[in-house]
Amino acid sequence: MTFWEALILGLVEGITEYLPVSSTGHLLVAQRLLGLEQNAASNAYAIVIQAGAIAAVLGLYWRRCLQMGFGLLGRDPAGARLVGRLGIAFVPAAVIGLLFDDAIEYWLFGPWPIVAAWAVGGVLILCLPESFQRGGKTELEDMTWKAALVIGLAQCCALWPGTSRSLATILGALGVGLSIGAAVEFSFLLGLLTLGAATAYKGLEQADAMLQAYGAMSLAVGFVTAWLSAALAVKWMVGWLQSRGLQIFGWWRLIAAGGVTALLLSGWM
Repeated sequence: MTFWEALILGLVEGITEYLPVSSTGHLLVAQRLLGLEQNAASNAYAIVIQAGAIAAVLGLYWRRCLQMGFGLLGRDPAGARLVGRLGIAFVPAAVIGLLFDDAIEYWLFGPWPIVAAWAVGGVLILCLPESFQRGGKTELEDMTWKAALVIGLAQCCALWPGTSRSLATILGALGVGLSIGAAVEFSFLLGLLTLGAATAYKGLEQADAMLQAYGAMSLAVGFVTAWLSAALAVKWMVGWLQSRGLQIFGWWRLIAAGGVTALLLSGWM
């Protein structure tokens, strides 16, 4: 992998990780367009450079993360409560992901399943009423464990590449009455757990294969680029959703699905 290929993949990862458009889907398509071989190492690389996006959220939400840290130490009840809610939301996808990891990679890590997920998600967003997209009145401090479980179950849908973890969790959070601001923040914080676990799992499992295939420099470039671009994307998304809703992402997904379908049918991918 060249410097420029790693740079492009890092940008794709960072920009799309927390937007409701599916970073995994965009990365897999980008790898194909760059002519990179699809194998266990490339799939793992796509997941491991998510560490850069994780670092971006840690930097932007450091106060909330600090609060949760004090909660774990028994010094902040609200922080401890939030940690518990995140733990409940994390479990469903973690269990299903571990049980069906090989099957998911075999059947779903391909362009046509991604196109289907992009299209379905795009139509779903565009069909959502504006009142739903504005969210309810519940904030993170008032969130129940049942609401956290529903969001966690919704996150399981994102095991299908192209669905988008952010989309699944934000819609799940809006569905249980969280405000749009609380829904986005909980989605980002849950991503720290989910993406962190996936990154550690794949990184340890495929570390030697990745280093042999791409080298440490490619991993470093992908990480740093994903970190910086994710920080910018998150700040933009928070401001956008507060005033304009999800519709732009519905059109984004449909355009991506249409574009990749055209490339597949023309033989360019």
